[in-house]
Amino acid sequence: MIRSNEYKTATDEHGNHQSAGVERDVPWVAITPVVNAIRVVERMVPDGQLLFDHDSHDLHTTGSDTGSLKLDALRARIEDFVAWANTEAATHGLPNETIPPDPNGKIGTARFRRSLAWHIARRPNGLVALAIQYGHLRTTFVAGGYASRSRDGIHDLIDIETVRAVADTVADLHDDLGAGGGVSGPAARRAIKAAATAPRFAGTVITATTARRLIANEDAMIYDNPHALLLCHYKRATALCHRDGVKDTPRVDHCVPGCGNVIRTDQHALQLRERATALDTRAARVPGPLGERLRANADKLRGYADAHDRTRITLTEDAG
Repeated sequence: MIRSNEYKTATDEHGNHQSAGVERDVPWVAITPVVNAIRVVERMVPDGQLLFDHDSHDLHTTGSDTGSLKLDALRARIEDFVAWANTEAATHGLPNETIPPDPNGKIGTARFRRSLAWHIARRPNGLVALAIQYGHLRTTFVAGGYASRSRDGIHDLIDIETVRAVADTVADLHDDLGAGGGVSGPAARRAIKAAATAPRFAGTVITATTARRLIANEDAMIYDNPHALLLCHYKRATALCHRDGVKDTPRVDHCVPGCGNVIRTDQHALQLRERATALDTRAARVPGPLGERLRANADKLRGYADAHDRTRITLTEDAG
């Protein structure tokens, strides 16, 4: 957990700006390489100084700048890193590890945010994690009270990455159905029709405007929930994930198996059985009551998989 201060929106109880900053309400969650990198930088700067302190890092300049490194200096360091990484890759005979020239120009700091968002959004419950990581909780995901913590561009970024993730899901479903795969669930026939929109996403440049328009189109939006092993063709009128009013996107952390928006694929049925087997293995190694609970959950998952096998429909059957 990484804690830090924020300055741009730091205010006291009377609404006055606090130039010294305040601690960020929501800590950042980081993986081990990030934590290790921060610890290295902490050793490079004096105690109590910024991680990218100008005086500690910009040793070749004679200016009187204070505070952290400026954007020009950071951009130069990014380019230096690319050159160093490519040299190391060539030295060790690893051509696949080189960083290729970017057709859109130099890699600036602002573009790291988009790359990071892309990867976070495509993890289980990634859209929720994305919102938390960037200090902004989109009102359609969690409570509207967090909307005041928005940053310029973050709201649009979350919309864009939502639509891109959905486009990947719809394209995968389109390919799976075309190869003879089947789907089940209350929204199965709707999903087959929605999968026909996959070519519409191909090659489309997703801007903030197009993202908002597509999110508003319930017929086109299918959300993946790997944690619950299902897809959600979200319809506000039939959604069971929201108990506090109507929302325009699902709460993927509150999926309800009996919801009318649920879809399962053949791959989901396979994964359900694999998860059930893993639960049975765990049940054999724990005390009685806990083991019984795990076995009951395993039976429930196998029941979902069996129901899929009994009720699955294919693209050909739906057309018929």
